[in-house]
Amino acid sequence: MSTRRQFIGTLMTATAGAALTRSFAAAAPRWQIGCYTRPWDQHDWRIAFDAIAGAGFKYVGLMTTKSKNHLILSTETTPEEAAKVGAEAQQRGLQIISMWGGQFSDVAGLKRLIENSAACSCPNLLLGGTDEKRAAAYYKAIADCCGYAAEKKVGLSVKPHGGSNANGAQCRKLIEQVAHKNFRLWYDPGNIFYYSEGKLDPVDDAAAVDGLVVGLSVKDFKPPKEVLLTPGTGQVNFAKVMARLKQGGFTGGPLVVECLDRGDLPALAAAAKQARLFVEGLVRAPT
Repeated sequence: MSTRRQFIGTLMTATAGAALTRSFAAAAPRWQIGCYTRPWDQHDWRIAFDAIAGAGFKYVGLMTTKSKNHLILSTETTPEEAAKVGAEAQQRGLQIISMWGGQFSDVAGLKRLIENSAACSCPNLLLGGTDEKRAAAYYKAIADCCGYAAEKKVGLSVKPHGGSNANGAQCRKLIEQVAHKNFRLWYDPGNIFYYSEGKLDPVDDAAAVDGLVVGLSVKDFKPPKEVLLTPGTGQVNFAKVMARLKQGGFTGGPLVVECLDRGDLPALAAAAKQARLFVEGLVRAPT
């Protein structure tokens, strides 16, 4: 009799657990639409947080700000300070979705960035790459830290950002060189145009990154070399870029606005809302 009761109890627990898992899966958004702090880099990052929440975003990316080293979190920041940044985001109903890593000089520096990312509850550390001269040491450090980052529940990613990682094909080569599932690509269509001086369309470049993309910097471009503009007002065909990325396996994840038109705080607030509505329309559109 007790065996039968134990079996029924186990079955009920398993059923409840499965239902709970399904409810969590249903609640998780397919796309996490956010905004980086970069457009407010002439202001304190708390002002950026206020503006991003006020524009209706639920996710924020940590990037540049008005500070000594122009970053919110860096190798100089302690995990305790990073945790306070995470708490400030939560107070505004924001979740930190991406953290710009800036530069690191060695494994110890990269580990500090990983620790800071974990401390502020950010699931992805975004790296900018480096030039050919320093590439070997740079990506060796990343390879050495992939496992450590995974233990901290932090994914590592690189974006197209000039130097040895100016386009999708170059990024693929570097990611395959590191050869760790915890190191992937954060795509940036505006930078594809920017670093090719407008010659390489991200719609064409995106074919080189199939299976690698874990996030997108929603950044536009206007010739000759302008990216500080509100998405949807430039040369990037975001609908076609998204269609190609989806074809390559990027069917859900962070979409984080990086740049807006320059302006004062009211103008930035209006541009941020415009950008959010643009990205929301983008993901609703059939592809």
